[in-house]
Amino acid sequence: MQKSTVPEPQTTVPMMGQNSLWQSFRIQQRVIGALLMREVLTRFGRHNIGFLWVFVEPMIFTIGVVTLWTVVDVGHGSSIPIVAFGITGYSSVLLWRNMPGHCIGAIEPNRTLMFHRHVKVIDVYMARLLLEAVGATISFMVLASVATVFNWMQPPQDILLVMGGWLMTAWFGISVSLLIAPLSEKSEVVHKLWGPFTYILFPLSGAGFLVDILPQSFQDFVLWLPMVHGIEMLRDGYFGASFHAHYSIAYMATFCALLTLLGLAQVRDISRKGVLD
Repeated sequence: MQKSTVPEPQTTVPMMGQNSLWQSFRIQQRVIGALLMREVLTRFGRHNIGFLWVFVEPMIFTIGVVTLWTVVDVGHGSSIPIVAFGITGYSSVLLWRNMPGHCIGAIEPNRTLMFHRHVKVIDVYMARLLLEAVGATISFMVLASVATVFNWMQPPQDILLVMGGWLMTAWFGISVSLLIAPLSEKSEVVHKLWGPFTYILFPLSGAGFLVDILPQSFQDFVLWLPMVHGIEMLRDGYFGASFHAHYSIAYMATFCALLTLLGLAQVRDISRKGVLD
């Protein structure tokens, strides 16, 4: 008589690494979400139009600049309508310039939150960066849509190229913020110099000119600035054959990647060395 063999139950070992990574991601997602809501309430409050100021404020700045350019009849050496030229240029400037400005000094009003185990310095920065990115993006989309409806600018010829230029410009703003904000915690000089430095960068950023109309020697100079590549790429997606765009995605991506690594190293440094104590 044969004995029946009952197979032993197999025990499966849970993949702790993946579960832990997913759990950490969910925790950080909730933390950034909570910090984002706190930032909205502290900056804009519940009165008047509240959260709508996130994109109404950059819209007002852009409309003001475009109106000024239209009144003084600023020339830019192409057939691109001045309204379309201004919206694509100044909206891009607001995207990368406002991010570092709002990340500088972000730790002090959130210092008490650092006593919570899950709240990190990077979370505070990411909440502010996300808020600025959302505001600038909605502002650009609304202004471009209204201008298109009134036939002040044409729809984009290559929407993927427009999105690529916008995302690359946003990446540049994030990478600069992650570097400048921690450095400003170490030295107040960085905080004081950043504001004037952005005003110097504005006329060189590509918002008020096309690279193709510049002398060759000046083209070589401005193309060292990564934000110029982002604006040229975005305008190439919008206006296509209306002008000859000059940009390198590889150069801008490399520059932003290096800035991001340096910035993350600085964030880690101020978190470990007790600069925030």
